[in-house]
Amino acid sequence: MSDETRDSNGAVLADGDNVTLIKDLKVKGTSSTLKRGTMVKGIRLTGNPDEVECRVEKIKGLVLRTEFLKKA
Repeated sequence: MSDETRDSNGAVLADGDNVTLIKDLKVKGTSSTLKRGTMVKGIRLTGNPDEVECRVEKIKGLVLRTEFLKKA
């Protein structure tokens, strides 16, 4: 298995890329839900190829799984 980070369509992701959510996601620990189609700007790669770190609205340090993202 390769250790490069890929989105749901197989496109390679890099630090600073913009991605779009392909599914509504509930954020644990808050009452907010991230809606499908939400643009997430400036992602950061983590050590895990299945996860990226980002900041959405007022939620800092949010980690999203790449299976729910597509490159914008």
